[in-house]
Amino acid sequence: MKGLLTWWESCCASSKFLRFIDYNLRGIGQVMFMDNPLSGLVFFVAIGWGSVAAGMPQVAIGGLVALVAGTLMAQWLRVEAADLGAGLYGYNAYLVGLALGTFLAPSPLFWLYVAFGGAVSVVATLGTANVFKTWGVAALTAPFVLTTWLLLLAAYAFAAIGGSGLPMANAVAPIDAAAANPLAFGDFVAGVLKSIGQVFLKASPVAAILLLVGLAVNSLAAAAFALAGAVVAVVTAHALGAESDLITGGLMGFSPVLTAVALGAVFYKPGVKVALYALAATVFTVIVQGALNVAIAPFGIPTLTAPFVLASWLFLLPRRHFE
Repeated sequence: MKGLLTWWESCCASSKFLRFIDYNLRGIGQVMFMDNPLSGLVFFVAIGWGSVAAGMPQVAIGGLVALVAGTLMAQWLRVEAADLGAGLYGYNAYLVGLALGTFLAPSPLFWLYVAFGGAVSVVATLGTANVFKTWGVAALTAPFVLTTWLLLLAAYAFAAIGGSGLPMANAVAPIDAAAANPLAFGDFVAGVLKSIGQVFLKASPVAAILLLVGLAVNSLAAAAFALAGAVVAVVTAHALGAESDLITGGLMGFSPVLTAVALGAVFYKPGVKVALYALAATVFTVIVQGALNVAIAPFGIPTLTAPFVLASWLFLLPRRHFE
């Protein structure tokens, strides 16, 4: 594997076109913190397969359009070369494209909207990074969340942007106990796998398996924490009586998966103390997910990865205790 990456790097060194592809592949990989073009390629294949299988190829295409637009924007703004080369200006743009492809109806204007959103996410990335560097925490996917929320909310105001896939705006109401049914083993497995797939807005078990492979290519620890995070999320959500359809669809677990990987295998050095800390953060992310599901229901937009961002920021601020 190391030899393959060395060969790829040598190819990129002599070709601006291949280097541009490398930037984008690493951007896809960075959605799950993997600075590895091979991980990005496996992720890209997983999302492409999941999108086509779901009859929504616009999701995969939208992600690619926004990603390229974001990378071009980053180059135009002359961001730090090391950060660009690590894909740090691509992952938020890619997620913006996937989300818009999921929740908005395709049209000629839609593709311009997606490209513009990918470019704006880079501006949001630079802005949030400047704000949060004071506290020594990363922007994570906050630029994606902020940019996409605004673009989706705007769909209600503009007739040329169709929000046919947006969730229906609802007033806050307590969950019906009948909706929290016991989970059969098959439902449990589906919930775990779809929690991983939903990181990229794909409720596909096959895509989830490919995502785990992509993680393992770069970091076995990251793959292990992703799987463990999904299991903890499903168990916690079920124990708290969350709606079963949300659990089995992976909608209570994708943010906890990101939290588990971020704290357990990326920002802290793996160990027993860190594993327990990541476990607490993962459980808390499930609670934040439920809270934000309620908080933004009246607006008719999805939570996206906001629960992951808020919970991870909270658990990253005391980093000195792990140094």
